[in-house]
Amino acid sequence: MSHSSHCLNCHQEVLGKFCYDCGQKTDTHRITFKHFVLHDILHGVWHFEKGILFTIKEALIRPGKGSLDYISGKRVKYYNVFYLLLVLIGLNIFLSHYYDVFSSKYLNIVFEKESDESELDRFLSEHAKLIIFSIVPLFALNSFLVFRRKRLNFSEHFIIAGMVYLGVILLVTLTEILSFLDFFKYIDVVSKFSSLLISFAIMAYVPFAYYNAFHSDYSKRRFLFNMCLFGFLLMVEITFFATLGILYIDK
Repeated sequence: MSHSSHCLNCHQEVLGKFCYDCGQKTDTHRITFKHFVLHDILHGVWHFEKGILFTIKEALIRPGKGSLDYISGKRVKYYNVFYLLLVLIGLNIFLSHYYDVFSSKYLNIVFEKESDESELDRFLSEHAKLIIFSIVPLFALNSFLVFRRKRLNFSEHFIIAGMVYLGVILLVTLTEILSFLDFFKYIDVVSKFSSLLISFAIMAYVPFAYYNAFHSDYSKRRFLFNMCLFGFLLMVEITFFATLGILYIDK
């Protein structure tokens, strides 16, 4: 391992452990097999997993405060919320597909759709990412409108919305995983019970997440009013866009 007074990447003079110009570490080393395996690979994977696990924990336990920490600049421990959302959405699509495959094979369920349903299914499939990610800006817009006292800008509300939606997707993913218990005799009831339980958990999670972020700015009564307004706006927006989708399909 060597320490240079100049950055080997951009050739700027360095004084500490990192180059102030490009951010590269100053403790460079010759690449050997041992160091490559023990440091570059295992160290990288460990920190990658730590970031994901920490972000998941924050999303489930303290989504509001975690978001505010991130907004305030405490970001080094977090994995990118939106990258993680993409991974989880992909996992959900994968699990849903194989649940349908196993259902048709082991439960003798045949998935037949009427023509109108096929059109709807095709529309949802083609625009799945747009539909899923449209929820995040709607969350952000509504919280920006009803939770004004913290004086956060729209982009900062977008971060909170991303963290909240990450928690929702994590709970949905758990439901998808437990749904495979349907294929095991005698314990399939666990799947149905857990699905119902997690559905209630999701409904409670969103208010909890926003309470976690904004409870210090509002009385409980005022927060409840704002959260009801948030939910009302969300229903209006979803109804509006769903109507547009139906009109698009009918063309």
